[in-house]
Amino acid sequence: MHNSLWDTRNISYSGCAAQLFFLLFFISAEYFLLTVMSYDRYMSICKPLHYGTLLGSRACAHMAAAAWASAFLYSLLHTANTFSLPLCHGNALDQFFCEIPQILKLSCSKSYLRELGLLTLSVCLVLGCFVFIVFSYVQIFRVVLRIPSEQGRHKAFSTCLHHLAVVSLLVSTVAVAYQKPLSMSSPSLDLALSVLYSVVPPALNPLIYSLRNQELKAAVWRLMTGCSQEH
Repeated sequence: MHNSLWDTRNISYSGCAAQLFFLLFFISAEYFLLTVMSYDRYMSICKPLHYGTLLGSRACAHMAAAAWASAFLYSLLHTANTFSLPLCHGNALDQFFCEIPQILKLSCSKSYLRELGLLTLSVCLVLGCFVFIVFSYVQIFRVVLRIPSEQGRHKAFSTCLHHLAVVSLLVSTVAVAYQKPLSMSSPSLDLALSVLYSVVPPALNPLIYSLRNQELKAAVWRLMTGCSQEH
């Protein structure tokens, strides 16, 4: 925001490190919290009689604190490892913010063992949380589909769809950005994909969650039907 206002592309070394740390911190914290929320949905739908005893205010506070602490340690490890490498291929990043792949391109170090270890840790964390979320929703859908009344099924699904939409949006945008083939890599494509995962999910999250508000839902529906009638 500062660079946009002052029409500059410069950033300090410490500022780049801080930017990378907070980027990783907020993305990983959101992902961990979404994992915790899937457990909350599972308990509220599959084991409602035990919900109050197993997920009280103290338990929720502990799970939230664990998510934030894990994100902090994960981001600190990645940032410390990335900026411990010597940079000898200039100081220009082909990106509008400090991102690990772009910083590693400037490194002249041949020691990628630590980065490989952190990459393995990242894959394990991402896959572990994803499997946990999928398992939770498989159990949820099995229980919901056995609810006899249509109104009950609709109410149960409505509590999950917003969370599931946010999870799908975050995972799909990050996966597209980081799992593309190397042959497709180009500065313009990397820039577009970075905008996709760093801007689109935060911009759409408030809208997705606020659609539970009936007044906003009615306003969006009127806007959509009004536009379709005009066309």
